[in-house]
Amino acid sequence: MRDRRLLALIFSATAILVFGVYGVVASQGAVEASPSSRPTPAGDADDSDDSDDSDTPEARATVTRAGESPRPVPVSPPPNLVTLTPVTPTPQGGPGTVAASYLTAWQSGDIIGMTGMVVDPPADFGLRHRGFDADLRVSSLSLTPGELRLNGEEAAEMSFKGVRQVTGLGDWPFDSVLRLELRFGVWKVRWSPETMHPSLKNGGSLRLRQTEVRRPATLTREGKPFPRDSRAGHYFGGLSDTAVDLKLQEEPSGQVLLASPPQPASGTRTTISEAVQAAAARALDGVGQPAAIVAVDVQTAQVRAVADTLGAKGAFNGLYPPGSTFKVVTAAALLRAGLTPDSPVACPANYTIPNGRSFSDSDGVDHGDVPLTTAFALSCNTTFAQQTYERLRDDRLRAEAADRFGFREKPGLSSCRIQPYGSPDQLGSDAIGQNSVQASPLCMAEVAAAVASGVWKPAILTEEPPADSPAPVPLDEGVAASLRTMMGAVVTQGTASQAGLPPGTAGKTGTAEVENDGDHAWFIGYRDSLAFAVFVRNGGAGGKVAAPIAARFLNAL
Repeated sequence: MRDRRLLALIFSATAILVFGVYGVVASQGAVEASPSSRPTPAGDADDSDDSDDSDTPEARATVTRAGESPRPVPVSPPPNLVTLTPVTPTPQGGPGTVAASYLTAWQSGDIIGMTGMVVDPPADFGLRHRGFDADLRVSSLSLTPGELRLNGEEAAEMSFKGVRQVTGLGDWPFDSVLRLELRFGVWKVRWSPETMHPSLKNGGSLRLRQTEVRRPATLTREGKPFPRDSRAGHYFGGLSDTAVDLKLQEEPSGQVLLASPPQPASGTRTTISEAVQAAAARALDGVGQPAAIVAVDVQTAQVRAVADTLGAKGAFNGLYPPGSTFKVVTAAALLRAGLTPDSPVACPANYTIPNGRSFSDSDGVDHGDVPLTTAFALSCNTTFAQQTYERLRDDRLRAEAADRFGFREKPGLSSCRIQPYGSPDQLGSDAIGQNSVQASPLCMAEVAAAVASGVWKPAILTEEPPADSPAPVPLDEGVAASLRTMMGAVVTQGTASQAGLPPGTAGKTGTAEVENDGDHAWFIGYRDSLAFAVFVRNGGAGGKVAAPIAARFLNAL
């Protein structure tokens, strides 16, 4: 019995000892499970090869890689302790380390990581960054840390350089400053809008402005776009082609920080003059009837302007009776037949071809015998019908028109024609630009240029005439000089004297009759190095309608 009691006593003592040891060991294990900032003593028995310090909550919180969002480390709270809300960890270390980590996160677009490193970030912190990039079309960002400067023990700042890639504009470099402060023992970024860009300081803003600019496929001879509303679209392609110019602009200062580089004109150049085309197009503003103005260089015959509301390239290809503007050709034939500008000719109110039709003048006045120049200036139908009947019945009128002024089938830009006459009545009608005579405005501009230069040339749209272009035809020197005198008189004392044409202009009015419709209004002429034709379809009298349009055109040059 005594032995049993002794054994029980020994067993109880042993149990007490075991439980005591267990309590001590358990207590030490609970302390080691909590994060500690104390270093493990060298030679500590727990520093074994099987341990992994990087797997502790503290170690995992400090490992933040570029492009990765830092994640809170879940730690189960011990029993009976207050549960703490996990937060995005901030890189541990000095201000330089935090600044570098922030720039790395910013460059990689890690908004969550950036937010965790900012002191009291605004609620729209992420929206501001994303909106900035979206509004300004930023496709990429590179950042380079600069020098760190300490401002006491609890503040620092790091300058840095950045380069944004803006779609459509290229590299956009900028300099800024990252400010930091020590908050509860941790360095953090003190963010403000100008951290993103200095222009955002004090409520400033940045705007990407885009402007549609013209980038036409066809240019004037000066290498510039055609004037707006040039009325030449039927003749040249791509006049309305556009591109977009971008400007990155600071507000409210208006300073342009980045802009599209100037684009060299890459379109095809023509013979069209920007100034002449603009003057021609604007001269047709407000003209109610379909109309056209064409202008050619007197010496080269290059087309300098074509403004056309006729449609279907009517200024080049349309065929219309030219009316009294054709009297330039008729006068040339009469001069070659022996008349001079001073030759006296009858200018009655009415004239009847023997056994034929009667011709009359629009003013209904019998002017009696006058010099040929006066009859031309007054545009006497009766004079030209009579003189043609008496002097040009051997087909000289058609030959003059066809051989010296281009009234024939031929390659080229213009169209005009005259048929052999079948009766004296038809010949008289041809003499005043009716019957079989038809011409485009460009053809009549060629006639005016031939008088000015003394050589008929086909109009061209190239630097040199095409290989199949008709050969130039010189006019008789005396004939050309006489025609210049007569065309000058039209402006100074004749049917165009009230049109407001500038000094130095010479020309000829025309009013062409159209069966069952209104008369066509014409005026052709030249001034300085430019020859031209103005045509208004069914517009009325040439002196009252076409000549004033020509005046607007010439006065605008």
